[in-house]
Amino acid sequence: MDLVLGFVPERDLVARACAGDRHAFARLYERYAAVVHAVLLARVPSQEAEDLLQEVFAKALVSLPAVRDPGAVGGWLCALARNLASDFHRARKTAALPPEIAGPGDGAEAADALAAIRELPGVYAETLLMRLVEGMTGPEIAETTGMTHGSVRVNLHRGMKLLRRRLGEEEKR
Repeated sequence: MDLVLGFVPERDLVARACAGDRHAFARLYERYAAVVHAVLLARVPSQEAEDLLQEVFAKALVSLPAVRDPGAVGGWLCALARNLASDFHRARKTAALPPEIAGPGDGAEAADALAAIRELPGVYAETLLMRLVEGMTGPEIAETTGMTHGSVRVNLHRGMKLLRRRLGEEEKR
């Protein structure tokens, strides 16, 4: 079956990619790049997220045969991203995320919103970034991360509630 012609189950893509099929690996990248980018964006400066995204998939290409559950490769890729983000901060001896540099009119509001999202608990920040930045639907987030639909809805609801509260507090200052 040609990979271009429709949905291929995750397990089949992983098996094909492990066997050296670069098109299958490209499909995994297409399927999970937005999720991995959101995980990274929740943890590292936005200018670093794209490079680390490429690094996650470079590591995945080498390590894919070691995946225990080929049906849960999305969660495995997210764990790789979290680990690389931790490595990034350890290597730079950074205790906290640096603030985004933006002036009036050049994305300051977006930078403020991103900074506020990053201050939320990790699972809320990741889920919100998948939805708000990457434009994923709730069902897409659930499918690619392995979370239940209910968990995604709860994370989005609670995350937005916390974000509104945080942004409301910043406006009062």
